[in-house]
Amino acid sequence: MVSIYHNTNPPPCPPDFNLAQYVMAAGVKNPDKVALSIVGSESAQDWTYSTLRRAISGVAAGLQSYGLKSGDKVLMRLGNTVEFPLVFLGAAWAGLVPIPVSSTLTETEITHIAELVDPQIIIAANGVSLPASPKVAVLSLADIEEMYGLPPVQPEMGHPDRPGYIVFTSGTSGTPRGIVHAHRAVWARRMMWDGWYGLRLDDRLLHAGAFNWTFTLGTGIMDPWAIGATALIPEHGFYSTEIPAMISNHRATIFAGAPGIYRQMLKSESFPQMLALRHGLSAGEKLPDTVRDAWTTKTGLKVHEALGMSECSTFVSGNPTRPATDGCLGYVQDGRHIAVLSATGVPVADIEPGTLAIHRDDPGLMLGYLTIDGAPELPLKHDWFVTGDTVTLARDGAVHYVGRGDDVLTAGGFRVSPIEVEAALNAHPMITESAVVDAQIAMETRIIAAFYVARSPISDTDLQEFLEPSLAPYKRPRIFIQTNALPKSGNGKLNRRALRDGFKETK
Repeated sequence: MVSIYHNTNPPPCPPDFNLAQYVMAAGVKNPDKVALSIVGSESAQDWTYSTLRRAISGVAAGLQSYGLKSGDKVLMRLGNTVEFPLVFLGAAWAGLVPIPVSSTLTETEITHIAELVDPQIIIAANGVSLPASPKVAVLSLADIEEMYGLPPVQPEMGHPDRPGYIVFTSGTSGTPRGIVHAHRAVWARRMMWDGWYGLRLDDRLLHAGAFNWTFTLGTGIMDPWAIGATALIPEHGFYSTEIPAMISNHRATIFAGAPGIYRQMLKSESFPQMLALRHGLSAGEKLPDTVRDAWTTKTGLKVHEALGMSECSTFVSGNPTRPATDGCLGYVQDGRHIAVLSATGVPVADIEPGTLAIHRDDPGLMLGYLTIDGAPELPLKHDWFVTGDTVTLARDGAVHYVGRGDDVLTAGGFRVSPIEVEAALNAHPMITESAVVDAQIAMETRIIAAFYVARSPISDTDLQEFLEPSLAPYKRPRIFIQTNALPKSGNGKLNRRALRDGFKETK
């Protein structure tokens, strides 16, 4: 048998669809139920479904009052505050295309993105970097808050395949890539409710991540609201060691976070009983077995891991009714259509390593990458979108993770292009060439390490200060190593594996 998995067809998305209307529809039945709590260790700021729906519709009306029309792009420069989901869903409600990007991006980074997407309006929080000489109106949070009470407008319905929102990932090219998702992408997330979360109407799901991350935006906000549950989001500036108290005090039933969050939580001196919690969820990078085992030992609860990517969210996972076995990442979610391909694009045999790929008809797959002319382009190999993850696939849908097939780094759950970081380093007047890799500094901890060749010694402090204007904090190397030369292959290609191996030997 060949490694193709497609056991069921998911229910088709309604032909007349709006992602924001869909996300808020379940809450109509319980308008006074708390939909969102911004939680601290003890306090909480609550938003009911009726309050949220009114504010989202008001934001939609307000944006339309600026002359924005269907398909116009809204660049979001917002932090981890309630305005983020209100603007995102308000824009989608009005038929606009929200573009959430990290609030930590520098002026150089956000200027490049703005030139690519050509937004019709920008919404920004105080102190967040803006594109150099913005060409369109920039609205403040005060402007958005004034919209909450505007007369409601009806959601703009339309074909589910039309563009719904755009997110950015570094990819392998060194240039941030805009991922264009259709409105139907949020409907396809229903496959995760049972395939990963075990999500229920009475759940209180706490997610410890930035709103602009697709893991947080989908798992932490849109999915709980789409089923009518309650989303819990830590207040701005929280420490990971505070999360156990939040879970306990606010009766969270599901917790979701990147592996690094679990690692930090386990360092907490106080770890209260979390009586309401049923299980944890992890995604963004591989969860180390040591962290998983430590969590289960301390709490008695399982962590269900998922594999996915910004281009299609998650599609392989363990879940409460079918936990992943030892050594197994999880199972292909019901309704997904995936394969494991050889280098020539042909499905390999069962249990044979190959590259994980998603069929073009998977309803959660992106429309494509944003191009210069504004149209999305979907790169395919024989009808398959190739992910770059090397796995094996068993006949029962069990997936075993082998590793990455490219050199993209993972820092705090975010994918970072080494080429982008190297370009910033190479701009230093004393550096002649550089290379960055993910370096393992402990059994379950990996960081970005930079190797460079320079005309004279440079202090780490000077390098950090040099990179600050051009790279967001999570993209900056934690370790700098000056060397006489970088390892190259016979044809002159950089040998990153040799750098990683050499780093291990010098520890």
